[in-house]
Amino acid sequence: MIKISFPDGSVREYEAGISPMDIAKSISHGLASKVLVAEVNSQKWDLTRTIDTDATLKLFTWEDKEGKETYWHSSAHLMAEALEAIYPDTKFGIGPPIENGFYYDIDLGGKAISSEDLAAIEKKMRQLVEAKSPFIRTEVSKKDAISYFSEKQDPYKLELLEDLTDGQITFYQQGAFTDLCRGPHIPNTGYIKSIKLMSIAGAYWRGDEKNQMMTRIYGITFPKQVDLDAYLEMLEEAKRRDHRKIGKELEIFAFDDMVGQGLPLWLPNGGIIIEELEKLAKESEDADGYHRVVTPHIAKEEMYLTSGHLPYYEDSMFPPMEIDGTKYYLRAMNCPHHHKVFDAIPKSYKDLPYRIAEYGTCYRYEQSGELMGLMRVRSLHMNDAHIYCTKEQFAEEFKKVNAMYLKYFKLFGIASDGYKMRLSLHEPSKLGSKYINAPELWKETEEMVREVLINSGVPFEEVADEAAFYGPKIDVEMRSQIGRWFTLSTNQVDFNSGNKFGLTFKNANNEDETPLIIHRAPLGTHERYIAFLIEHFAGNFPTWLAPQQVAILPISDKFMDYGKTILHHLKETGVRVKLDERNEKIGKKIRDAEMMKVPYMIVIGQKDIDEGKVSVRIHGKGDVGSMPLEEFSQHIQIEIQERAIEHLIK
Repeated sequence: MIKISFPDGSVREYEAGISPMDIAKSISHGLASKVLVAEVNSQKWDLTRTIDTDATLKLFTWEDKEGKETYWHSSAHLMAEALEAIYPDTKFGIGPPIENGFYYDIDLGGKAISSEDLAAIEKKMRQLVEAKSPFIRTEVSKKDAISYFSEKQDPYKLELLEDLTDGQITFYQQGAFTDLCRGPHIPNTGYIKSIKLMSIAGAYWRGDEKNQMMTRIYGITFPKQVDLDAYLEMLEEAKRRDHRKIGKELEIFAFDDMVGQGLPLWLPNGGIIIEELEKLAKESEDADGYHRVVTPHIAKEEMYLTSGHLPYYEDSMFPPMEIDGTKYYLRAMNCPHHHKVFDAIPKSYKDLPYRIAEYGTCYRYEQSGELMGLMRVRSLHMNDAHIYCTKEQFAEEFKKVNAMYLKYFKLFGIASDGYKMRLSLHEPSKLGSKYINAPELWKETEEMVREVLINSGVPFEEVADEAAFYGPKIDVEMRSQIGRWFTLSTNQVDFNSGNKFGLTFKNANNEDETPLIIHRAPLGTHERYIAFLIEHFAGNFPTWLAPQQVAILPISDKFMDYGKTILHHLKETGVRVKLDERNEKIGKKIRDAEMMKVPYMIVIGQKDIDEGKVSVRIHGKGDVGSMPLEEFSQHIQIEIQERAIEHLIK
């Protein structure tokens, strides 16, 4: 008998050679009908693969990330089987699961394939599903694996085999298709119910532009048709909310080839949104005792060598400029500059915590294929700040930063289930390569962060091997209205830079002591945060954030003077307002204001002049009636001052 330990702490005994699926059946047939993959002793495991020794066991369903990944990985193999059936000479690269679905990189030997061909591949996949072919795992020697793929004349699999160790190579076969794969997979192809191949793209083998250009086919599958239908509907909504589309329509930002890839131009409307976000950040930071600083966009190589960014981050930095024999780099991060600000004036323990903030411009060399609207750019404006404190002050300071995050979530109407915090930890095996080699400090600071999160009652999940190279961090992910998750903000601990830069303060005993450093950016970067807000609000910004808050729309020229009176009054109170003086019909003026998603419209006719009132329309809702100008003015001022998420005028 063997002992199987479950996540809830319970232990059961079974005959050696039992499979995870049989264990699931012993628990309940309902569980067995839902489970997709297992984890045995922290290793992903096929449900049909036997367990011969005492083990810990986890079972994953569609509701789990691990379940979806396995389902989609198996779907990629199903698509490959269909492709090989239709195009027998196909050579296969890799076919991994991705965030939503899967892809497979293939080489059709010069044959052309287009989106019109996807329907035939889908049809073949559905036929293969009917066979309910089991995914069969086989351990093979490296010699036999090379022989198999040499016979198939598949150079991509042969190249992958070069990096694999003999004795650790497995094949998976379903139906007539065999692939080099470590697995695991779902039990059989019959589990795959609803299929949609999404698109075709080009992709260099192994992401290297020097290699062969392959054909990448994207697809997605679901256990139920209703789930696929909901996903496709969500994609349509995503297209309507796409920040690139809305940003162009609302004249928020633009890109220009002459300026360069990934370098956004903020148009006047975008400039207003930036100003409002900076105003919000400055108010919050002033209230919390931050000092505002300004630092250069470049620095000498020596500073980035000292910080460690060049050894660890050089691939993401622009190449250096050499001036008078000295190399200068465009800054990819603000922290080294801020450390020098801290160091410029001697500090004592009475000056701590010392908080400095800057909306600093950074430049990062993102690969051209990874650039995407404002989400991935090469020029970014970061809501950066650094807090220099003692270990005793750390918990309170870290807690205050998290409170700032929560304030912003509420302000933008992000519900408690609309964000999550990920505590990113180091990987001990990568100390000295990916992470600073200081195991005791890693252990201490990770526990400090964990303790603050627990004591604050903030929900979080722990993720291994995603820390910054100098310490653990919290990455904040937010979900937009279409269910899309954005990693927007960060809160990081740094136990390394203080020593690297020789930063000290005089403690109560008049001795030099090195501060602990917190890096934080609650509003992330303008680029990424505004992209999120555009998609979150679908361009229908709350009044305080809208580039234009009121449009005055006279029915004809004879009401223009009254319109100018309203314009002057609202401008005096700080409202962003424009008077539409075009010789156009009122219907077109209203439509144009609606297209630009202006929150409020004031339509002026004779009755408004006679009664000394204004007729008010709300974007997307229509007329809400007439009221005295002063009453409207008071309402909108309160709405702006309170940064209300909804209109106060109903």
